[in-house]
Amino acid sequence: MPPASTATRIRVRMRARPIDEPHRASSQLELLFDLTFVVAVAAVTAQLAHAIASGHGLAGLMPFLQVFFAIWWAWMNFTWFASSYDTDDVAYRLLTMLQMAGVLVLAAGVPAAVGESDYGIVTLGYFIMRIGLVAQWLRAGLEDRARRRTGLRYAAGVGILQLGWVLRFFLVDTGVLPSSFALPFFLLLVVLELSVPRWAERVRATNWHPHHIAERYGLFTIILLGESVLATSRGVEGALETGEISGPFVVIAVCGLVLLFALWWLYFLVEAGEGLSDRRDRSYLWGYGHYGIFAALAALGAGLEVAVEQSGHHVAASPLALGFAVAIPVAAYLALLCAAHALLVPGPVIYPAAVPACVAIILLPLATSRIGVAAVVAAITAICVLLVAVTLTTAAMRARGGERHGARPQFRPVVK
Repeated sequence: MPPASTATRIRVRMRARPIDEPHRASSQLELLFDLTFVVAVAAVTAQLAHAIASGHGLAGLMPFLQVFFAIWWAWMNFTWFASSYDTDDVAYRLLTMLQMAGVLVLAAGVPAAVGESDYGIVTLGYFIMRIGLVAQWLRAGLEDRARRRTGLRYAAGVGILQLGWVLRFFLVDTGVLPSSFALPFFLLLVVLELSVPRWAERVRATNWHPHHIAERYGLFTIILLGESVLATSRGVEGALETGEISGPFVVIAVCGLVLLFALWWLYFLVEAGEGLSDRRDRSYLWGYGHYGIFAALAALGAGLEVAVEQSGHHVAASPLALGFAVAIPVAAYLALLCAAHALLVPGPVIYPAAVPACVAIILLPLATSRIGVAAVVAAITAICVLLVAVTLTTAAMRARGGERHGARPQFRPVVK
């Protein structure tokens, strides 16, 4: 938004912002909004780590994915709406604060949801967030005449599905809906949620800003990487309670940091804003695909936390389970990130055979019981570091070859 006085920002007519607005960046309110998700992600990551350490990683995975969907979808809804209709006036700020309150309520209910399958508080927090979102879309529909039907469709879709979430909770809580139908009901609501944007924008698309969206996704990626660092530090604290620093402890702690740095490097190889600007029709696949990327990073934090913790004292999980708790999230992250890059860039960002080979190797920590968890984490880290090195070297060779032949390189790595 252009500079405006406090008086004029008390009430600003909500209109679609231009998609080519120069220097569009995340607002201070968006950054504050993200801090509430730090709390929510930390809560769900801690619960998954507890499940892994107790030897119930698989049992804790589905509740983790369900709660993480609520967190991710709430963030998605706000981010894409703000990219189109951020007025930064009093009403917009207050409704954003309401959504922030919902996130905090949801975070408070994570332990009960993951540990006891009690989704009451999570449903309440989600309901509070959705009230704010519906109000925002109703305002957009009323004030932006050109996209009135789009805004009202969003409001109707979000509102009706929220009633579906509340109905699901009460049916499960009262026993009317058998437990075997709880997950299919959840998946049905997820599919319908993901369909709302596509249905609403069939009449007229919203004016989301590609570079703003790319920055917002990059910031959330950094938040998740930061959560992994926090989770690893919790594991360090748990290991240090024994008063003894072992070799495996140092190896896992150091490799965990290097691994997260390598994953960060791979994510920011591509300027996503340019790709989204040229291929707006692929925004749904790119945006929805990030659920897996984000969930993988959160799960990796939980795996690293337990891996570090077990180097200081005994945990119930087997070494093989701990190896896979790190390997599976890394493999999923690499595969999904490669697919996300492919949606935006015409040529391969990472050497085509490199990612499948790395994923195959990473998913084979079968010798964990013999070589130890520390060696497996070190091997996974080495593979990711090697992937970064190969990618940068290949990109540099392509760039030099393109310069010699007068061609433009297919992508420009952020770090040369």
